[in-house]
Parts: sequence; C-alpha cells; structure tokens
Amino acid sequence: MAKRDYYEVLGVGKNATPDELKKAYRKLALQYHPDRNPGDKEAEEKFKEAAEAYDVLSNPDKKARYDQFGHAGLDGNGGFGGASMNMDDIFSQFGDIFGDIFGGGFGGFGRGFGGQRQQRRPQMRGSNLRIKVKLTLEEIDKGAEKKIKVNKYVPCKTCGGSGARGNSYETCSHCNGQGVVLEVKRTMFGQMQTQSVCPHCGGEGRIIKDKCRDCNGEGIVKAEEVITINIPAGVSDGMQLSMSGKGNAAPHGGVPGDLIILVEEVPHEQFERQESNLFYNAFITFADAAMGCTLELPTLNGKVKVKVDQGTPSGKVLRLKGKGLPDVNGYGRGDLLVAVNVWVPKNLTKEEKELLSKLNASPNFQPNPTKQERGFFDKMKDLFN
Repeated sequence: MAKRDYYEVLGVGKNATPDELKKAYRKLALQYHPDRNPGDKEAEEKFKEAAEAYDVLSNPDKKARYDQFGHAGLDGNGGFGGASMNMDDIFSQFGDIFGDIFGGGFGGFGRGFGGQRQQRRPQMRGSNLRIKVKLTLEEIDKGAEKKIKVNKYVPCKTCGGSGARGNSYETCSHCNGQGVVLEVKRTMFGQMQTQSVCPHCGGEGRIIKDKCRDCNGEGIVKAEEVITINIPAGVSDGMQLSMSGKGNAAPHGGVPGDLIILVEEVPHEQFERQESNLFYNAFITFADAAMGCTLELPTLNGKVKVKVDQGTPSGKVLRLKGKGLPDVNGYGRGDLLVAVNVWVPKNLTKEEKELLSKLNASPNFQPNPTKQERGFFDKMKDLFN
C-alpha cells in the first residue's frame, strides 16, 4: 500500500515550524499510544506512521530530500523503517518530547502510563556512513541494483556485541541498574526533578567485569561488509538516498546508524540532461534538409526512426514524447529534444563548387523566410527557458 504524505499524516503544512511539528506529533502519539490502545493493531500502525513522519520532517536533511523527491528520496521504507520499525526505537528516539507533560513519571515515553512498565535505558547510536555511487543515464533510466563493499563497524561476533566475556556484568551501583539518575532541585516554582544518563555506566545500568578481548569491551569491530543498494529510477546528480540501520554499528548493542548514498551522474557521450528531459544534436546534409529524410536516432532504449520534413531549417527542434527519463516520484517520463543541424562541408572540390554555384543561382535557393520562420528564435528562447 502506498505511503501517505508525511505532512498529511501530521496534519501540518509544508511551512510548519519545529514547534508546530512537535505539537502535532505529540497529539497523535498520545492519541494512538499502545498503552492507551492495548491490542489495537490499527492504533499501533498509526502510532508508528506518526513517528515515521515526525522522524523525517523534524530532520532538516531528511526533510529537504523528502520535499524534493518524496518518499523515493529516502530509503524504501521511509525515515524509520515503516511498518516494520521497532517500538523500542521509537520510544528511545522521541521520549524527550513528553517529558514536559509527564515529568519523570511517564517513564521515558512508551514505558507505560502510571508506571506499568520499567524505565527504558537510553541506547547509544552508531554513526552514519556516507558513500558515493556513480550511475550512467541508462542505469538512471531503469533504476539499478549496486553491491558495494563498505569498511565499517559491525557487532563483535565473539561477544555478540555486548562487549563482555562470558556475560560477565555487575549492576551499576550508582544508578542501581536503572541507567539514569534523578536530581531534585529547588526553584522559585518549587521542587523540579530532572533525569539524566548515568555517567558511570553510560545509561546501560550495568558495568562489564571482564571485557571481550576481541573488541576491548566496545562490542563492535571493524570489518568489510557487502551491502546491496536499490537505486530508484529517475534519480539525479547530487541526490542523497538513505538506508536505515546500514551505517556503523553502535557499542553494546545500540541502534546502528544510517547509510547515506550520494548519487553521482556519469556524463553521457550523446545526451545532455535537464531534469527529466534529454537533449540530442542530430546532423543532416543540406540535401536532406531541402528534400526531407528519415533519421535513425538513438534513445536510452534502442533506436527510433524520425521523419524530417522537406525544407527543415537548421536548428529546428523535434520533440519525441516520453523518450526522456522517468520522474523519480513516478509522474511520467520526460521527452527527448532533438536539435536538427545542417552540416556545412568545409572542403569542396572544384566540381562540387561549380555545381553549388549553379544551384545557388536558382531562385529556390535564395533566402525568403516566412514570418513564422523569423520568429523561430523566440520559440527557441521559450523552449529552453
């Protein structure tokens, strides 16, 4: 099923401020929160949908790509992994939005109203990776699958990403295993309670007693990984795509970062590109221009034959509908614009010069442009502006 527009999901306009986005998301998340709708799958999907929309629109980089290219500018499942996203990741990512309403009692968003669930410990997040992928126009026309080797951090196989040898942990005595510490301050408005990550255990609630020797207790190691990237048709030079969770792994089983893919378009030998349209220069002889001819022209999907009318002037542009590139958002295809150029020979024999002189003396060979032909350059300006 096609994804809904993220602005429609949150019920905001494209010029919504960060505060308006947060307010809209908070309203929906409270309405469809799992603790308020136990066992309601539809509410759970709307809860995830709102989180995905907010994840994209609250991130300037993701928002810019979404505004320009729609869902295709992100990975295939949106900003957060779509319907398959993990609830705990949502709770971890956006729990701070609800702190000003529920204070510490809400349980970090998603831990339950009225303390039904245990406090969630904050997770570390791996860093994003950035790579550049070169694409030809033929690959852009059809979309492409690329397999690339990336040297990145992956979970340590020896300890399973925990960083500990033989599951050797002890509870952090500073936070009593909660991963967070509470501090109460007196203010002019009364007592204020704040919550922060435990500085001793980094929010994990436990401390490693015996570190894994292969990863030195970090839970991650450097390794080479082959990643398959599916590039949608119609992308353009400079466009950025993202793959959630394909970046560097995070220490101690945290949330992995994203893989950011920068598209680099390889210049084509025959075609020039402008958005979804392609441009091609075709050369014909003076005789072909005068008498008309049939040209066999290249496209990205094979050759096509095009009729050139008798008396075609040099510089006339022929438009081949739908022979350009597909729109990245699926709104049809561009056109192939063919500029017909009359080739003027530079080296003539004596006999050729004599023959051309005789032809040039004919009244039919003297310039006599019509009013429509005199306005040709105005049309050209309109075409390329």
